[in-house]
Order: sequence, then structure tokens, then C-alpha cells
Amino acid sequence: MALETENTAEAQRHMAVCNACRYCEGYCAVFPAMTLRREFTAGDLQHLANLCHNCKGCYQSCQYAPPHAFGINIPATFATIRQESYAEYAWPPAMGRVFARSGTVVSLLMALGVALALVLAAVLQEPGVLYGAHTGPGAFYKVIPWWLITTLAGATLGFSVLALTVSAVRYWRGTGSKTGPLVAPVAEASVDILTLRNLGGGGHGCNDLDEGFSTHRRWSHQALMYGFMLCFAATSVATVYDHFLGLEAPYPFFSVPVLLGTVGGVLMMLGVAGLTWVKVVTDPGPVAKHLAGGEFALLALLWLVAATGLLLLAIRHTGAMGVLLAIHLGLVLALFVALPYSKMVHGLYRGLALFRAAREKRTMTAVAD
Repeated sequence: MALETENTAEAQRHMAVCNACRYCEGYCAVFPAMTLRREFTAGDLQHLANLCHNCKGCYQSCQYAPPHAFGINIPATFATIRQESYAEYAWPPAMGRVFARSGTVVSLLMALGVALALVLAAVLQEPGVLYGAHTGPGAFYKVIPWWLITTLAGATLGFSVLALTVSAVRYWRGTGSKTGPLVAPVAEASVDILTLRNLGGGGHGCNDLDEGFSTHRRWSHQALMYGFMLCFAATSVATVYDHFLGLEAPYPFFSVPVLLGTVGGVLMMLGVAGLTWVKVVTDPGPVAKHLAGGEFALLALLWLVAATGLLLLAIRHTGAMGVLLAIHLGLVLALFVALPYSKMVHGLYRGLALFRAAREKRTMTAVAD
């Protein structure tokens, strides 16, 4: 059962006003899901908050938004509830509480990850190895042993996958899982996720910056999402090359893993730059300002992972490769650890919210028929 907080109480007041007004009913996925309810539990509000894509259209159009006495601000209120849901359903629970101030924690995690990788590389190798030029197959492993890279990466990624799986189950149960159709809702939710349809504003864009419409955030978010997926695909292909085909990194530029990683890294950097710009210049009215530190820290981590990966490709045959490899590995480890507790988990929760909304819509249609 989801926990009641001051923010959920405020959101209940917001939803009571919105349910009576319904001016924004066709704006996004949230308001059709809202109209299916007359009362709102904490779980319902967490579902609606994660269904919200923060397009800010409701805020810009709302006659009850500040400075009106009602003070309706759905984007900022739901952003806070989303952050609370990340901590509430995190596993282990203590990690969720630690990451509640994710800006500071993510920054410390980056520093610790890089420091750990550099120290291990220096301790386990001869002094000159870290700064020497290494070429040919297995060059990376001359700096950081293969067993150490696979152990650290495998352990952190495995923990991240486990934590995400448990938190997804906790979120689904906590927000009020119900039975219903499966195939059609999965298909609809998948299309919404892959196209980021709810950031399209019905084709004219969202209020990314002010009351005007744009698609800046949608394209930047897609660049980051698909760039991340391509980088993960590059790592997966490289794992197959190494473990099953006996081909050791580094690979030629025109090999599949390098091409996937290069395109993915460029897209990630472009996406992060676009999202950062939007956050800096956007109208501060509908923004939950207390969450900005964590969001900027995560964007910085994603940008540094992509940038150091691309730079490593460019200088991998020089004496700077060893230090940069350790820095890149440390940043990747920090990202793996942060995945289940930072805003990155919104992709998982939002996907489940989209699936639940699609299922509810079909269930209500079947009942009406």
C-alpha cells in the first residue's frame, strides 16, 4: 500500500479541482485516467504522477494555476510524487532513502567510482603500465585485467537489474495492480514508449519552454533514450565477441560494437545537451525546483559516460588510454549503481503506468459495451 504524504494530500486537492473542471481532459494520458476515478488513493496518485510526462500543457492552460488562490500546479506536484515513488519502492529500501538527495549522492558516486577504478588499476599493475601505449587485441586488459573489468561490471549491472526488477514489482503492487487484457495494452504502451507520443502534444508539441509549443524535449529525450539503448547494444555485442567468439577488445572502428557505441555516444551527448538547455531556459513556474540538483547530476553523469567513451575511442592507441579507461570504467560503474535509484527509473515506472492506463481504458470500454 502506497504511503500517504503531505504531497499526496495536496495532489488529492488538485485532482478534485481537475475532476470538476476537466478542461484538460484531452491534453495527455493523465486526464483520461483521472476521469476513471472519483477518489484518489496514494497509489492512484503515484500511478498518475508516473503517467505524467511533464509536458506542462495543463499548467499553461489552467485558469486555477498560480497566482490563483487554488494554486493548481500539476507538473510540480506530480514531479515531487514521482520522486517519492522512486524512494518508496526502491530495493533495498535503505538505498532509496540514501538517494533521496540524489544530486549530492550521484556526484559522490561518480567520484568514488572513478577513484576506485584508478586505484585498482594502479595497485594491480606495474607503475608504467597505466601510462604506457598499448595496441592490438587485449590492449585494454593490459591496463585493467579482464577478470577485474568483468567482475566489477557484472556485479554492479547484475545488482542493478535485480534492484530494478524488485522495485518494479513493488511499484506495481503499491499502485494497485488489477487484472485485465494483456496483449493489446502491452502493444499500445510499447508504441507510446518508443515514440514518446505523450511528449508530442498531439502533434503540435508540448510547452517545453513557455506557453508556446515545441518538440525540443521530445527530440532530446529520444536522442538520449535511443543513444543509451545503442550503447547497451554495443556492450552486449562486445560481450558476445569476447566470451563466445574469442575476439578481444579494442575492436576496429568499423566493427559492429564500435559503430553502435559511437552512434549511441553521440546521440547521448546531443540528448543530454538538449535536455539540459530546456531545463535551464524553461519557465520555472511548473518546475519542482528542489529536484533540479539530482536531475542535473544525472545528466552530467550520462554525458560524461558518453564523452569519455568517445574520447577513449579516439586516443586508445596513446599513452593516455590507461587513465581514461579507468575513468570511463568508474563512471560506468557509478551509472549502474545509480540506475535503480535515480531519475533513470522513471522509464520503468512510466512504462508500467502506460501499460496500466491502456489496460484500464480497455477494461472500461468492455464494461460499457
